[in-house]
Amino acid sequence: MTEKKKTYRTKTGVVLTDADIERIADEVAVTDYDVALLKRRRGRPTLGDGPAEIVPVRIDRELVEALDACAEHEHSTRSEVIRKALRHYLAS
Repeated sequence: MTEKKKTYRTKTGVVLTDADIERIADEVAVTDYDVALLKRRRGRPTLGDGPAEIVPVRIDRELVEALDACAEHEHSTRSEVIRKALRHYLAS
């Protein structure tokens, strides 16, 4: 029985050859990478200076429908429309 060779691809779908992998391994071996900088953070990107807080708010159906219509019109999300409206209200 023959072993099936594993194929590696980049994020954009480019197939990496054995030579590519060797070249990358050689580069890593001679470069002093800060591993902490290479680690990707999981989850959503931060909003502002730090982690965001979830603030539950109850609103009536009519307001939800208006919010959804506004978000669709602006090609945005409910959350972004609410944040924008709240910033505008607090600035006045």
